[in-house]
Amino acid sequence: MASDLELTPNSYITHHLTNLTTSVGEGPFWVLHVDTLVMSVILGILGMGSLWLVVRKATPGVPTKRQAFVELLIEFIDTQVKNTFHGNRHTFVAPAALTIFVWVLLLNTMDLLPIDIMAWVYENVFGIHNWRNVPTTDVNTTFALALSIWFLMIFFNLKVKGLGGWLFELFCTPFGKNPILWPLNLLFNVIEYVSKPLSHSLRLFGNIYAGEIIFLLLGMWAATGVAGSFFSAILGAGWAIFHILIVTLQAFIFMMLSVVYLSMAHESH
Repeated sequence: MASDLELTPNSYITHHLTNLTTSVGEGPFWVLHVDTLVMSVILGILGMGSLWLVVRKATPGVPTKRQAFVELLIEFIDTQVKNTFHGNRHTFVAPAALTIFVWVLLLNTMDLLPIDIMAWVYENVFGIHNWRNVPTTDVNTTFALALSIWFLMIFFNLKVKGLGGWLFELFCTPFGKNPILWPLNLLFNVIEYVSKPLSHSLRLFGNIYAGEIIFLLLGMWAATGVAGSFFSAILGAGWAIFHILIVTLQAFIFMMLSVVYLSMAHESH
């Protein structure tokens, strides 16, 4: 990290939380966060590729440790989906839940890597000054994931209930079929549809972003001297151990909310 960025807490935090961007058109909407996209794609390939390799080599006999771990993971996810989704979960919902959990868990886990060491590697090995290591600390990532589930929810509403059934649900639930209540029903359902991707994405973003900020604040102590370095290392290690629970729990919550939303799309009121 450049020395001038160590002078103030503001410059230190700004350095670590600034994306590497590129413009593909005019206006801020067409700015791509290169680091977020690259890290998400790499971790997605690693996560799904690792599962594919283990499943591809699976045997009916005594399983290897890797096969046993993957079997436990798949059984755990399938059990959670079974308790929430009562349709044919194996065609789409259970595989999607497994993909979401593994991918989001890997995205979150990048928060556990030593942030200053990773910044040094990016700058001195790859020549990259700004690179956000944790995709889920970028709200664009969590919104993209949440909106994907939201569009799937709309798709399954139309597929299962048909356009007429879905419109009937929008205008006639939860307060009844009386035409006087149609505007109130529609307003209620629109608020519900808008709030789902907002809460879904911001919950994940807020928790992982807050964890990253705490790591940065603890890292700042290392610049205050020997005592600061000691307490920074001890507290940073303690927070990292606790953060393992957070990154896992947030991936699980995001996955379960996705399953709940898809389950609601298959149910009629």
